[in-house]
Amino acid sequence: MTQRRLWLVRHALPLVAPGVCYGALDVPADPAATADAARRLARALPGTLADMRHSPLRRCEQLAQALMALKADSASEPDARLAEMDFGTWEGRAWDAIARADIDAWTADFGAPRASGGDSLAAMLLRVDAALAEARRLSPDRGGDVLWITHAGVARCVQWLQARPGRLPRADEWPVAAPAYGEWTTVPLDAPAH
Repeated sequence: MTQRRLWLVRHALPLVAPGVCYGALDVPADPAATADAARRLARALPGTLADMRHSPLRRCEQLAQALMALKADSASEPDARLAEMDFGTWEGRAWDAIARADIDAWTADFGAPRASGGDSLAAMLLRVDAALAEARRLSPDRGGDVLWITHAGVARCVQWLQARPGRLPRADEWPVAAPAYGEWTTVPLDAPAH
């Protein structure tokens, strides 16, 4: 039996100033970079997908629409569980304008809610884990791989959940690797449930 995979595709380069915190900020992606990513992804994908979902944020929706235009047999649904972390009052601010003490407090208790009022990592891991569990359940019936058009934070959550399920990370344990803009990685979908 062929190992089913989860394709974790990151949106193309966002149109936002460098150094700005933009997790849940709904910024568009560069149209040319999006079109290029969609063309490369369409060539790389297997013939059939069990399911295709995307973050409802515009930069992911753009890539989903571009990919669907190239693959007539594909359909993607928005899924809020695939959205990037909401950084609350930090959204739209330059990272270097956020008080160092606030960032240090966040990293000291990495899984807890922040003073910024945004998502806690614990809440984000729960929603990504729920989406992952659903992908594992539905794909055997439909056959084939699952594709998510999403964000670096969601890709890191999947890495964490597959490597160390059932526990919150410390900041120094959090995965650094994530697909570059407009790139992707695949992970085994049939990883043991926890």
